[in-house]
Amino acid sequence: MEQILFNGLVLSASYAVIALGITLIFSIMNILNFAHGQMFMIGGFATYYVYGQYHLPFVFALAVATVAVGLIGVLFELLFFRRMRRGSNREENSILLAVGTALLLENVALFLFGEKERGVPDVFDGVLRLGGAFLPEGRILILGVSIALIAALLFFVQNTRTGRAMRAVAQDREVTLLMGVDVDRISAIGFAIGAGLAGLAGGLLVTISGVNAGVGTMITTKAFIMIMIGGAGVVAGSILGAVVLGFAEAIGYAYLPGSLTYLMIFVALVVFLIVRPQGIMGKPWG
Repeated sequence: MEQILFNGLVLSASYAVIALGITLIFSIMNILNFAHGQMFMIGGFATYYVYGQYHLPFVFALAVATVAVGLIGVLFELLFFRRMRRGSNREENSILLAVGTALLLENVALFLFGEKERGVPDVFDGVLRLGGAFLPEGRILILGVSIALIAALLFFVQNTRTGRAMRAVAQDREVTLLMGVDVDRISAIGFAIGAGLAGLAGGLLVTISGVNAGVGTMITTKAFIMIMIGGAGVVAGSILGAVVLGFAEAIGYAYLPGSLTYLMIFVALVVFLIVRPQGIMGKPWG
């Protein structure tokens, strides 16, 4: 049981970083970033080359992954989503554009990297023992970095001027614009942070799960599961959704065949959404 709790905690913390990124973009821009998983994948490949192939420090590799994917997020916001928002307010257009960017990134990655699975050497190769649980030092690193990131992001959103502007844009974009806030700049910053979090999560998790060009779809699916559980656009809800999914995976993989675990998760999700479609912490539409 101790091992299941530790595995669930590591999964929950790393999934929370992913969920916070997609929630930040959705709450500010009202765009479901279908390319979030592909951004995660690019972060994994960046870490693979910088740390795994060129043997530069792992911290530097994480920084490269975060900045590179954050810049991709800024470019997407400037070149695609901002132009779309000015030309059309129809939600289906933003959805189609988001799906298009996901397909673009996935096919570019497939062309550049092929289908081969890549992995990197362990950052730390020691294993600690706590009761009946074995705690690999690499997973402890992932847990610690993820918790620190979550705390830093929550502090940034709640206590900085830019963070308060982001919350204002999320609540009412038009009123915030009338108050003199540069809404386009805040949107670009929000997209950069959200994308950067995806890239950083990819850099962290490549150390235990590897990366390939097709992993993005699975990660995006998990991100949507988390925000559906917690409530779309709710920061605390995304963290709660990550905890639910992380521990559901840990318990399922311990007691059920791998393929059955996600079947049960999807069945439970459908039943849950029938009862509470807005998620645990979301508000009913209207």
